[in-house]
Amino acid sequence: MALEAVDHSGTLQVESKISQMMLAEENENVNSVEGGESHLQPSLKEHVPAEESISQKKITSTETLNKGYLEYGCSHYRRRCKIRAPCCDEIFDCRHCHNEAKNDICVDQKLRHEIPRHMIQKIQQVCTNCGACMGRYYCGICKLLEDDTSKKQFHCDPCGICRIGGSEKFFHCDRCECCYSVVLKSSHPCVERAMHQDCPVCFEYLFESRKEVIAMLCGHTMHRECLEEMQEHSRYACPICSKSVFDMSKVWEIIDMKIAATPVPPYFADKMVWILCNDCGSNSEVKYHVLAHKCPECKSYNTRL
Repeated sequence: MALEAVDHSGTLQVESKISQMMLAEENENVNSVEGGESHLQPSLKEHVPAEESISQKKITSTETLNKGYLEYGCSHYRRRCKIRAPCCDEIFDCRHCHNEAKNDICVDQKLRHEIPRHMIQKIQQVCTNCGACMGRYYCGICKLLEDDTSKKQFHCDPCGICRIGGSEKFFHCDRCECCYSVVLKSSHPCVERAMHQDCPVCFEYLFESRKEVIAMLCGHTMHRECLEEMQEHSRYACPICSKSVFDMSKVWEIIDMKIAATPVPPYFADKMVWILCNDCGSNSEVKYHVLAHKCPECKSYNTRL
């Protein structure tokens, strides 16, 4: 309720708490009055602290997200969090660190165990307590966090797994059920579920391996470093199908010269044997020699009796 009073000039003044509250609300919303300045117009200084506060919040938020960037992690992943193993309730940097520690040859065989890729369930990119970012790359499907985005991680939907190297450099083969380099798109021999097996040398599961995997001429796959180790021991055939994994034409020429320089003993001069070529798969009858037997079809020495 308003109270009215009349002064000597005859003007009407209103003194009421309700009127003062309404006027205060108008002072906050009205910036200008048509026809000139008004005492209801707020000064620009009143808005500066609010703008600075918003800007400061953005800076603080960015600093929180970037705090500890590339400062934490392990040899497998650079990220700002750790996992609690659901099997043994211990803290590790990642599941690979857990598997290396708990599935080591030094651990009692009865106590050895691993964490499968899909067992990690509760994970998110930003901490709910402090707002820190766990990793700049985040995949909610694979439950993967990684700060080092220079690896160019990408998620392949058909594979159902994240890979590195950039999606533009790989293609997914539906028959092989895995990703290959685009260089092999029109030339690789398809082998069904080629990577869904263990490496024939080190026996690590290739499909989820973090090491580089190579497809050989026969279509089978293995780790590149395992193939290079085979080369060091003069092994040039696929451990699975025994086909040559390189162009061996220069080697065959050297063997030709060695056979020509090595005469066969007289009692073996007319001996004939059947051979199976590992490269072309043909059976042939050839003259016996103590060094090697050449396939008459493909001229390969990758044969067996």
